[in-house]
Amino acid sequence: MARDEERLERAQEDPIVGGLPEVPGILAAIRLTPGLGVHLRGLADELLVNDFPGATIVRAEREMLATAVSAANDCFYCMDSHGAFANALIERTGATDLAPLVDVVKVGSSEGFDDKMRALLHIARTVRRAPRELTAAEVDAALDAGASDADVQLAVCIAAAFSMYNRLVEGFRARTLPSADAYRARAAEIAEHGYSDQRVTAVPS
Repeated sequence: MARDEERLERAQEDPIVGGLPEVPGILAAIRLTPGLGVHLRGLADELLVNDFPGATIVRAEREMLATAVSAANDCFYCMDSHGAFANALIERTGATDLAPLVDVVKVGSSEGFDDKMRALLHIARTVRRAPRELTAAEVDAALDAGASDADVQLAVCIAAAFSMYNRLVEGFRARTLPSADAYRARAAEIAEHGYSDQRVTAVPS
């Protein structure tokens, strides 16, 4: 089944867990309790938005790692939303030549990325799949390609955190939107303000 067809099929599914808020994707988990919302949004900010001491990868690259992990976990909501957030950040910085790479990571490829990001994508996908299969040699390869220790730390943290986010969405069978374009309005707000700011109000529908 083609990805677009699968996305449309997912969009027709109803949640299998009762009592969820009437919002799509990870927002269903975020709105279960005020505290859970604070922590889930805060974790996203720490890994994808806030300064991370020693890191060299920029916000758009961090979003691409989240997109790659979500794609590997077959979570359309997270893959499409974080792909849209990466695109919004790319547009803000004017680095539009990077935009096609968002679609590259959605299909599980690293083609077109520099050696550093290819190594970090490999680390994130390995941790997503089987963390103990990650080797010291693979970490060293990322460092040799120009990654810092903090970049590797972020790749591992993003892989672990987004595997959790993806499993929340898919475990609930939370609603998935029929088009990747549906995330654009919220993407612009998140690119501007991050995940926890009260000004981030748009809910994709």
